[in-house]
Formats: sequence, structure tokens, C-alpha cells
Amino acid sequence: MSEQNTSNLDATPLYAMNPVDRFSDRVGDYVKYRPSYPQAAIERVLTGLSPSQLIAADIGAGTGIAARLLAEKGVRVIAIEPNAPMRQAAAPHALVEFRDGTAETTGLADAAVDLVTCFQSFHWFDPEPTLLEFRRILTEEGRLAVVWNERDRHDKFTAEYTHLIKVASGYHPAEQRRMAIEPLLRSRLFADVQQYRFAYQQRLDFDGVVGRAMSTSYIPRAGTAYERLIADLRQLYANNCKEDGFVTLVYTTSVFLTQVR
Repeated sequence: MSEQNTSNLDATPLYAMNPVDRFSDRVGDYVKYRPSYPQAAIERVLTGLSPSQLIAADIGAGTGIAARLLAEKGVRVIAIEPNAPMRQAAAPHALVEFRDGTAETTGLADAAVDLVTCFQSFHWFDPEPTLLEFRRILTEEGRLAVVWNERDRHDKFTAEYTHLIKVASGYHPAEQRRMAIEPLLRSRLFADVQQYRFAYQQRLDFDGVVGRAMSTSYIPRAGTAYERLIADLRQLYANNCKEDGFVTLVYTTSVFLTQVR
């Protein structure tokens, strides 16, 4: 990708890059190969709350990975997801109800939920209207949790995998999520943002390594860059796989918790 095109990408906010439809052709890989989240992170989100008495809105719920983890703790979850193929691919759970909607316009009533969660999604939202919407739908004692799985660059295999993803994506700005939390830190609608970190690992065979890459919306699925990525992933896997045929991606799960002001 040329320097000019990279600069154009950097100047364009992620919420202007078609966040609703960009995952439509990734659903199969998303269901199979997206990482889950550590139980300790889910427990941290729910600390001090009574799960069986909660109503949560999981925003940008995708195929419901996090929504089901919350539901397994007894939380009733309204999973807001604007992409129809993602909603349709979600495994059902008695306590999870999927609805069409966006972070900026959830369709929920005022003070409808006790908890809002955003797992691997907040960076795709337009922050100002999103935070206003979250404040509107939360109760006066409501909590907001923003969670990301970040690949651990201190792990050799994970760092090399991350480099290949960056190159294949043309150094897409979604790879740089640290700035995405800034609007929440500055917001007058929420107070006392606390960050917690948890270790997490994902074991993958070669199909899993490729599938994990293909679940990323800004990775090409055809063409020269795609073919080079597959070849590079094959070599990376061959250099690092254990006798059982698996490699491990290492993550740090970052949880940002805050209360309404």
C-alpha cells in the first residue's frame, strides 16, 4: 500500500469504514476461530453485581461469544448486533436475545439495562453519540465495560503473527486500538475508569491460524497479498508448531470498567 493510501486510512475514523457490513463474509471463520475471553475477565466485569438480577446490553455482539459467557453466569443479555449474518450464525442461549441495532442507536428504552458491554467492538463505534446512547440506556447505578483481546507482542510467535497481519492489512488503523479508549477517559458521562488485565491463550492448528487471520475484517481474502500471507503463515506455523500440531496465540485481555456519572 502506498504512503498516501496509508495516510488516508489513518485519517479516516473506523466508524466511517463500513463497520456494519464489513464482517459479512467473515462469519464462518469468526464462529470457528475468534478467541473467547478468560473467565477472570468476565468475573471482573460482574464483580459486586448480582448476575441473576442483571439485564445487560452487549453492543456489537457479533456471534455472541461474550454474550453467552455473561449468560452462563446468569445474566439476561440483550445482544445488539447490526450485521444480519452475524446474528443468524449465533448459537442460541436461553438468556440471550439478539436484536438489530447499532451502538449509536440501540433501540433500547431509557434506563433499560444495568450493564453495557463492548467486547472487541468499541473501536468501531462513533464515540460521541455512542457514549450518549450508553448513558441513556443505563440505569443510574449502571456500569459500562469495554473489553479487548490484545495480541501479546512479548510472545515471539504472537509478535511474528501480528507483524504478518499488519503487513497483509496494509497497516490498517484498526491494529492500533490504544487511542480508541480516549473518548471514554475524557467523557463527562462516565466516572473513574479502571483498567484490569488478564492473560489468555488460544491454541490453533494450521487451519486455525489461517481461520483466525481470515476472521479479521481488514485482511484480504484473495489476490497477491492474500497468497503471500498464507505462505508466510504456513512458514510461521512450521517453525513454531509443537509435536501435537498446535501453536499458541497469547493475548492480554484488557477490561475497562466505569460507572455512570
